Amino acid sequence: MGRILFVRHGQSEWNAEGRWQGQADIPLTDLGRKQAYAATKSLGTFDVIASSPLLRAAETAYIFSNELGIGPIIPVPELVERSAGEWSGLTRDDIAREWPGYLDEDKRPPNYENDDDLWARVDVGLNVIFDMLGPNDEALVVAHGGLIYLLEDRCGTRQGRISNVGAIWLDKTADGRIIAGERVDLIDEGDLITAQGADVL
Repeated sequence: MGRILFVRHGQSEWNAEGRWQGQADIPLTDLGRKQAYAATKSLGTFDVIASSPLLRAAETAYIFSNELGIGPIIPVPELVERSAGEWSGLTRDDIAREWPGYLDEDKRPPNYENDDDLWARVDVGLNVIFDMLGPNDEALVVAHGGLIYLLEDRCGTRQGRISNVGAIWLDKTADGRIIAGERVDLIDEGDLITAQGADVL
């Protein structure tokens, strides 16, 4: 069945500004590129590399591909970040002012993509990749923090915020369930400052 190492992209410009991104197509910062280069030192050999087509993930995957000598990068549109709806581009302060009480009560605006809709497409995208893999193959996939949280929530393994270029291993059971394993630190936060950003998006 193979395995997937699922990596969050490097720091984006809106991560650096503390803005919720969702599906806004925001590039990496210079720090985000440095994070991606640094992460390659912790990565081995992979049989497949794939990415969300959003620029911050695609840029990270491009650095991985060049440094590790693997490719071509397979774009998987189902793995774009969760839509943040009306909150895209807003900071936490903006949200607290314009949507009072929502963050404290864990509420979301009307066009924020819900878990069921998000899982419906993420499951399709991940199975496209799993179907490419032989029993001992491994895929390197670059996508987004919101997807990692969704996967962990479905497995009951959420561990708080994940840093830029943080990762988890994904396995698929014989009955078709996708299982999120423990997190993997690809860079040493003591050596390279990681983005704090706004929550997951």
